[in-house]
Amino acid sequence: MLKKRIIISLTFLEGVLFRTKNFIPDYRYTKNFIDLWSIDELMIIDISDKKFSKDFLNLINFFSTSCFVPLSVGGGIKSLQDADLYFKNGADKILLGSGTINNPLIANEISMKYGKQSIIQALDCKKNSNNIMNYSVYSESGKNNLNIDPTTFGKTALSYGVGEILINSIDNDGSLLGFDIPLIDKVSKELDCPIIALGGAGNWSHFFELFDRTDISACCTQNIFHLTEHSIISLKKFLRNHNIKIRK
Repeated sequence: MLKKRIIISLTFLEGVLFRTKNFIPDYRYTKNFIDLWSIDELMIIDISDKKFSKDFLNLINFFSTSCFVPLSVGGGIKSLQDADLYFKNGADKILLGSGTINNPLIANEISMKYGKQSIIQALDCKKNSNNIMNYSVYSESGKNNLNIDPTTFGKTALSYGVGEILINSIDNDGSLLGFDIPLIDKVSKELDCPIIALGGAGNWSHFFELFDRTDISACCTQNIFHLTEHSIISLKKFLRNHNIKIRK
């Protein structure tokens, strides 16, 4: 069995680091606040209106030369040329959003050039109010309901060459109340690929519950208080003590 991964996700708006998508920016925190030595992978996402800004490209360069783990980059990728720009500036993987709905061939084009292992498809999911086990994929930071089931979207993305799926629970994002286990378990059982879970982690028990109750490959946290070296070491020790096989 492959060992589980701990991934840090950093969301930037105009170069400012957010704690999570649901929180306002805190200007006390910058890229230099994060200790990168103990994590397994790093993900940075640009949610600015102005895509591919010099500031964000500089951030990619900074992290690609400052950490020694795979770097995934997302934000506004709508073409092979957009992906080329991120890879050229130091990305190891790219994160596709809902734009693949309008241009499903983008994953195929990127996969043909860089390999499917270089593509993560994000599924921003939210419960439909009439059924707690029924979810839809949303775009525009959770504002626009695409009326597509996460599993259907995921299978389509995989058929076009995506290598990994990121499941983000909009409902749990920023809540610190735990991951949406039913959502993650439901989707991961139906998709034959590595799955990353995001949204809701508030304490170490939430990570254990996620790995214990689902068969996903990795968990991702955006909580700023989880992003120091001491915290990541503490989390990994906690998981090993609870018999979760985690990378060192």
